[in-house]
Amino acid sequence: MTTAIRRALLILCSGSLAICGTPCLAHGVPRDQLRRIVQQECVPDWRSAHDPAPCVSVTLPDRARGADGYAVLADIKGGAHYLLIPTRSIGGIESPELRAPGTFNYLEAAWEQRRVLKRTVGHPVPREAVGLAVNSIPARSQDQLHIHISCVRPSVHDALAAAASRIGPTWSSVALRGWRYHATRIMGRQLELNPFALLARGVPDAAHEMGRFTMLIAGMQFREGPGFIVLAGSSVPGAELLLDPKCALAGRRD
Repeated sequence: MTTAIRRALLILCSGSLAICGTPCLAHGVPRDQLRRIVQQECVPDWRSAHDPAPCVSVTLPDRARGADGYAVLADIKGGAHYLLIPTRSIGGIESPELRAPGTFNYLEAAWEQRRVLKRTVGHPVPREAVGLAVNSIPARSQDQLHIHISCVRPSVHDALAAAASRIGPTWSSVALRGWRYHATRIMGRQLELNPFALLARGVPDAAHEMGRFTMLIAGMQFREGPGFIVLAGSSVPGAELLLDPKCALAGRRD
């Protein structure tokens, strides 16, 4: 199998199994292939030649600032859809180190990297159009943490905006697309609070069942100011399905 085909199969399979299904696994793509591409290709290329290929960018650890390394990789399915992947080995949403006190906030890093969407859209994407998604263990085919960076589906944005006044700083129940989610809000322009930790602390039994949860973080403009809505569910499709790589919201004017 050529490198180009291997990479295509890899990124195609990195998302939700609800989209990808078993054919990806039938091609024999290992569940650690994202980790291999970042650790064995992107990082060495960046260190040796200051070229992040095949990734879009590589940010190496800055221990003085308490920052861990990560890479951003375009999703082969196309559109405004990118993945933020740690440069060290981390399984996924179930990994305890993601919610430990003082841990590096990869979701905040992914939010800061939302500017990468401009590469595809052609202009800056409004924060209210941006969504980050992390799939559950059953809804993914890769066991290396990868955070989807894309736009939120217009129907999802509209439903969240309609429910925004009822979503507060404590977790509550919200219905979306026929599914029941836990929802909370985070205020501020930056994602300074760690949604992984908020979920583990705030939803009953979540800390013991984190691998069953999928999560969406959507930029939102509340009456009180800018912030985020965090959705999490354990019996719902992968949150990646709530994203829109065509980024229709980026061109819409309400």
